[in-house]
Amino acid sequence: MKKIINDPATVVVDALRGMALAHADLLDVQYDPAVVVRADAPVPRKVAVISGGGSGHEPLHGGFVGRGMLDAACPGAVFTSPTPDQVAAAVARTDGGAGALLIVKNYTGDVLNFETAGELADGVDVRTVVIDDDVAVKDSLYTAGRRGVGGTVLLEKIVGAAAERGVDLDGCEALARRVVSQVRSMGLALTACTVPHAGEPSFTLADDEIELGIGIHGEPGRRRVAVGSADEMVRSLLDPVLEDLPFGEGDRVLLFTNSMGGTPLIELYLAHGIAERLLAERGIVVERRLVGPYITSLEMQGMSLTVLKLDDEMVELWDAPVHTPALRWGV
Repeated sequence: MKKIINDPATVVVDALRGMALAHADLLDVQYDPAVVVRADAPVPRKVAVISGGGSGHEPLHGGFVGRGMLDAACPGAVFTSPTPDQVAAAVARTDGGAGALLIVKNYTGDVLNFETAGELADGVDVRTVVIDDDVAVKDSLYTAGRRGVGGTVLLEKIVGAAAERGVDLDGCEALARRVVSQVRSMGLALTACTVPHAGEPSFTLADDEIELGIGIHGEPGRRRVAVGSADEMVRSLLDPVLEDLPFGEGDRVLLFTNSMGGTPLIELYLAHGIAERLLAERGIVVERRLVGPYITSLEMQGMSLTVLKLDDEMVELWDAPVHTPALRWGV
């Protein structure tokens, strides 16, 4: 195992210290329990939007803390759920008097710990929305039901913009559930990742194989198949996504082409171009786009595609100003 780390046991805290220095104008980072908070929190009379999960998926979630997105993020150990204490601390630290909305990816530990923290919140109206946008498999090593993956990034941006505008807790929760109902994702891996404390790849692929339908923790997917052309690989992701909702001619969508961490942008842009062409062939209109490594699996080579069916309100909220370490526009 070759990684730029000192000790697998301290890798998350060490990374958080560097993040705090790199983005001191945007973030306030505490370490016991570990919570990343926007520097101006709590914002009076604003719904606090909070998320989190295991580390190793950067910039998710800490990289999306800031104006127009998350008020706080709770980083667990690598690929391990944050504790209820972390979530409770995030709620207390960001409470501006308008309640809190917890955005939770559908992994068993995340759901349990976030809901426990919500029940323990003292005097704060806390709501939980679970995202389960992965169409690859119904259940995996980490979940009961579909996994939460790339759609989480889009959900955090859109709901974060609504909260920034002063939308109340009921409105933010309803919007979040609408986004969850309209977004679908699927990913593939060319290589496995290596969790620091494990010291070896999470699975093994032959040089001529890919894993289709992987999760963001390196979980196996639908099946292992032979490497094909870029066109074939993009189609193998896009077709199941479009068929699941389903998406159809005339739909307006946001297309998110994501690197799993080790895929270079030259390949990612190539894949994005193919996906846009395939959508156009179906009469689906791509109105907004996001391309880059925004929800990763350490150094895994691979990609995922996320498609969100848009309406006017979602477009307006997507375009609204955002200022975080990982996303910034309109400021």
